[in-house]
Amino acid sequence: MKRSFVALMLLASTVAFAQAKAPAGQKQAPAELDVSRMPFTPDSIQQVILHQKGKIQECYEDAMASKSKKVEGKLMTSFVITPQGLVTNAKVEKKGTTLKDKGLHDCVVSVLTAMSFPKPPDGKDHPIEYPFNLKAIE
Repeated sequence: MKRSFVALMLLASTVAFAQAKAPAGQKQAPAELDVSRMPFTPDSIQQVILHQKGKIQECYEDAMASKSKKVEGKLMTSFVITPQGLVTNAKVEKKGTTLKDKGLHDCVVSVLTAMSFPKPPDGKDHPIEYPFNLKAIE
């Protein structure tokens, strides 16, 4: 199966997940994106992923909470966007991943699986590879 948008997704590896924290005890939910109004492009795919970056960061923070030392690292993920704009076959790839925590991997796969993307106009599955660089928020 041919990999779509791989070059763009690899460029996204420079995206850091530093963001302002909500006040103690409060989590700010991002406003929902209306993917039905978005074209199916590399930019829109990245926009959807970046819109969910807070949930991925939460996975990382939760996984690191029980560790004595927080480790920064990379997760190389892959998934398929279906003709309906849904995600299937989400996984963390061993190759290219430096954070080896099963709980973190399971959480990230869960977040990816819940994402919705614009529907591809060609009606085909689109395999995607996307790296996440994760680090602790200070």
